[in-house]
Amino acid sequence: MLFGAPPVNGVHVLKMRGFRDSGSGMSTLSDPEEFGQYHLLEKIATGGMAEVYRARLNGAMGFEKILVIKRILDNLAKDDEFKELFQTEAKIAALLSHVNIVQVFELGEHKGSLYIAMEHVNGIDLARLATRARALGEFPVSLALFIVGEVLRALQFAHTAEHEGRPLHVVHCDISPQNVLLSFAGEVKLTDFGISRAAIQQGNQEVIRGKYAYMSPEQVEARPLDGRSDLFSLGIVLYELLTGRRLFKARNRDETLARVRRAEVPSPRGFRPEISEDLEEFLLKTLSRHRDDRWANAGDMLEALAQLIVREGHRATNNDLAAFLKEVQEQIPSSSSNPAAAPRRPLAPTPVVVLAMEASPPPRSLASPKVTLAALSNDWTSMIADADGEIWESGEGSMLVCWTVGSGFRETVGRAVRTALLLRRATANAGYRLSVGVTPGVARIQPETHRPGEGWELAGPFYLARWMMNLSAHRSRVLLTEVGARQVEEGTTPLGRIPIQGNKYINLYEVG
Repeated sequence: MLFGAPPVNGVHVLKMRGFRDSGSGMSTLSDPEEFGQYHLLEKIATGGMAEVYRARLNGAMGFEKILVIKRILDNLAKDDEFKELFQTEAKIAALLSHVNIVQVFELGEHKGSLYIAMEHVNGIDLARLATRARALGEFPVSLALFIVGEVLRALQFAHTAEHEGRPLHVVHCDISPQNVLLSFAGEVKLTDFGISRAAIQQGNQEVIRGKYAYMSPEQVEARPLDGRSDLFSLGIVLYELLTGRRLFKARNRDETLARVRRAEVPSPRGFRPEISEDLEEFLLKTLSRHRDDRWANAGDMLEALAQLIVREGHRATNNDLAAFLKEVQEQIPSSSSNPAAAPRRPLAPTPVVVLAMEASPPPRSLASPKVTLAALSNDWTSMIADADGEIWESGEGSMLVCWTVGSGFRETVGRAVRTALLLRRATANAGYRLSVGVTPGVARIQPETHRPGEGWELAGPFYLARWMMNLSAHRSRVLLTEVGARQVEEGTTPLGRIPIQGNKYINLYEVG
C-alpha cells in the first residue's frame, strides 16, 4: 500500500552536497542546447545529483515560457537510488500546488536522462541574500519574520496535504536558506523536496540526507520524523537570520552533529539586544531539543508568529521584501575606487517606543475645561521634553511621541508609561479626558528626515499605538501591549484578547 504512517529508521548519515554556483552564478551557453521540447539557455547550478538550467519552452504562434530544467547528472543516470530520489522529488512536488512552493510541470526522460521541468523563480536564494545583506548591516527583523511566515505557509500545506483523500505525510527534511527562493517581486517559495519523506515512498529509508547544520536532533539520530523536524530546521534559519551567526555549524561534521544532538541554543538577545523577550521565547520554543516541547504543527507556529508580529509592529509585505532585495542588489559596490559613488548602507531597523494620545472635553453635564487645548499642549510638550521623548506629530489636543531605544526596551517602555500616567493626571486636572496607547516596536528611520519612509504614520507600531489610543477613549486608561506590559513595574491589568485585523488578535493591558 502506498499510503500510511511513514516510519523512518535510518542508520547512516550521508551528506548531500548543496548546489554550487557556476562562476558568477550562471553560465550562459554560447548556443542554446536543444533538450527535447526545451532549449537550455544557461546553467544556473550544479549539485550532488543534478544540474540546473534556465530554459525556454517554445510553442505555437510565438508562445514562449521561461522555466527551469533540472536533469540528473550523467554519472548517476544509471544509479537506481538517485533515480528514485529524483523521481520522488518530482512526484511529491507535483502534488503540492501552493503559492509558496516551487511548482513542478513535468517529469520526463530525454535520451536516457531524467529531468524535471519546474517553475523559474526570478531572484536569489535566502542564503545568498543573507550573505549580501550581512555585509551591509543586520537583517531586518520584520523581513526575517515575514520570510519565515511564508515558509510556514508552505510547510503547513505540505504537512497536511492529501492525495485521493489520504494524507501524504510529507516531511521536507532539508529546510535551509539555500532551499528558500526569493523573487524580485517579493515572493517566497520553498523548493527541493528531493529528500523529503512521504507516504508515497515505498518502505523505510535507511539513509538520512540533508545539511548537517540544519538538521533536527531526531534527524541526526535517525529517529522517525514528522513535521516538527522541519519546524526545528526553520528555527535555525530564523535564528541565523536574526543574529548573523551560525547556530550549530562547527569545523567538522562530527562536531556539527554533536551540537545538533545537544541542541544548546545561546540567547539570541546576547547577540542582538533589540530582539524582544517574546521573540526570544518564540525562537527557543521552536528550537527545543524534545519535539514535544516545540509547536505542535506549522499552523500553530504560524499563528503564534502572526500574533507576535502584530504585537510588536513587525508587519512586512511582499512589496517590502521586493524593495529590500532591490536595495541590497543596488548597494553592493561594483568598485571601491570612487568613494563618492559608494552605496548607502541599508537602514537597520531601530527599536522604538510609541505613545499616541488625544484629549477630549468632558460631557456637557460636567464642569467646563479649565484651560484651552493649546495651553494643555504646551504643558504636554514640557513634560515630554523632561522624559526625553520626541514629538513626531502634534495637533489640537493630540500628539504622537516617539522614543528611540538604545539598550533594550525595558527602561524606555517604563519611561514612556510613567510619562503617560503623568500626562493623564495633568490632563484630568485641566478638565479633559485623555486617551493614550503605548507600544514598543521597530522602524527604519531615514537619516535625512529622522522619520521612517513614506506611509509610516499608518504602519507598524505607529498604527498600533493610534488604534490603542482610540480603544482607550472608552475607558480613559493607559493601554499597553502584552510585550509592553512585561517591561514595566507599574501595576497592569489584562484587558483581554482584542481582535485587531481579520482573524488576528492582540492581548492588551491597562495601567493604573
